[in-house]
Amino acid sequence: MRENKYDNPVFFAKYAQMDRSRLGLKGAGEWQTLEPMLPDFAGRDVLDLGCGYGWHCAYAAEHGARSVLGLDISRKMLAVAREQHAAPVIEYRQAAMEEADFADGSFDVVLSSLAFHYVVDFGALVRKTARWLRPGGDFVFSCEHPVFTAEGSQDWYRDENGNILHFPVDNYYIEGERQAVFLGERVTKYHRTLTSYVGALLSNGFALTGLAEPQPPQEMVDTIPDMADELRRPMMLILAAKKQ
Repeated sequence: MRENKYDNPVFFAKYAQMDRSRLGLKGAGEWQTLEPMLPDFAGRDVLDLGCGYGWHCAYAAEHGARSVLGLDISRKMLAVAREQHAAPVIEYRQAAMEEADFADGSFDVVLSSLAFHYVVDFGALVRKTARWLRPGGDFVFSCEHPVFTAEGSQDWYRDENGNILHFPVDNYYIEGERQAVFLGERVTKYHRTLTSYVGALLSNGFALTGLAEPQPPQEMVDTIPDMADELRRPMMLILAAKKQ
């Protein structure tokens, strides 16, 4: 089992206080962009890679999915998912997505939300996903934007008074491991370029059907302190593709 920060009690307690943890999909700044990019779930078999609290699993079930399998490496995440987002068609399973395997053509939809920047070899995972999907299957995922992951620290440059000057972008073409601070804790993430994300899809038999760099909705900008600064650089990337 790969190392996973989300089972650290201190880190998990901090994560539980985030708006996306407390409020669910409506508390996620990218949701208004992601929801229209999701495929039809009715009568389809769905896999959620890095399912976390199970919000997207529940959404798929509520929209008619025949079966939903949520995978996550974190037992703490899965405990919340099983408690808060159980349904007859949903199964939750503890597993690292890189180590999971399924029979060819097991699913109609594969989803993932903000998990792939923890994956060392994205290309290998896309190859497996292409095999797991049936022809015409949908692959939709969000991840941290390459602009956000490039330099590594994921923090603003500030002046001597703490005022934001700019966001650093450096070593963009040098892919690989980065050490970031998230919720006050050091976390290992993996940077790759936009070309690598899209190229992995195209080289594995997918046709790109959507690409978005979500901005926080205006109501968040108006009501959450410092949210307007999120308009200064992209934090997330959403890609949607269909298996040919």
